[in-house]
Amino acid sequence: MGNKSRGLGAAKKLQSRRKQFKLENKTKLKKKVDPLAGSSQCKAIVLEKIQIEAKQPNSAMRKCARVQLVKNGKQITAFMPGDGAQKLINEHDEVIVECIGGKMGRAKGDIPGVRWQVIKVNDQSLAALLGGKLEKARR
Repeated sequence: MGNKSRGLGAAKKLQSRRKQFKLENKTKLKKKVDPLAGSSQCKAIVLEKIQIEAKQPNSAMRKCARVQLVKNGKQITAFMPGDGAQKLINEHDEVIVECIGGKMGRAKGDIPGVRWQVIKVNDQSLAALLGGKLEKARR
């Protein structure tokens, strides 16, 4: 016979085994379909800057960038947070992207299909650049 619990008091054991199996499956699937392959941040090269229209009822053009990940060559769209961020990020810049943190790894807010955001440009923090604490490095 198998090693599965049987009997009157087995419900708790069966439930916990099922839960563990479901979690293992979910993490494997995430690594398989996630362009960042399970890591929290990833280095990328900016291919082009684009504007994405916000979902209803908002009507704004959200500034984003098409980037190509260095580690596997996959292309993703990353949001450029902050006022005037698109002026600091140019084509062929090296950026670091991370997950925006929407529900269940999905897109956040009114930006359709965008799940990542830029946090560093040429090894300098985007927040510090926007705040005027740093000048952009020349490459």
